[in-house]
Amino acid sequence: QVQLVESGGGLVQAGGSLRLSCDASGRTFSGYCMGWFRQAPGKEREFVAAISRSGISTYYADSVKGRFTISRDNAKNTVYLQMNSLKPEDTAVYSCAAAFIVTVPTTSSRYDYWGQGTQVTVSS
Repeated sequence: QVQLVESGGGLVQAGGSLRLSCDASGRTFSGYCMGWFRQAPGKEREFVAAISRSGISTYYADSVKGRFTISRDNAKNTVYLQMNSLKPEDTAVYSCAAAFIVTVPTTSSRYDYWGQGTQVTVSS
């Protein structure tokens, strides 16, 4: 069992930055691939970014590539999402997820555990 708690969301103007954190507790954090997903009102959940267990490999949705950076600190049991050059269309609830798997997944169905999410609102 893994418990995930996100933080760092808030209201920011377009062009601004936020850093989301996801703190994990429970089983060995370094054994899990980690991902960030988001869901805007009236839309389906979508993949944002994912990172391998070691942190060496990262994957991004085309819509955030070059603006967002995912990273992890296995010593702190934390995964981060640095979001720069934010746009109004980035407004959503952002959730982190953990997958006990070797190959980094980019689809939500492959993830085993989810956090409650944190709201990010980008004003124009």
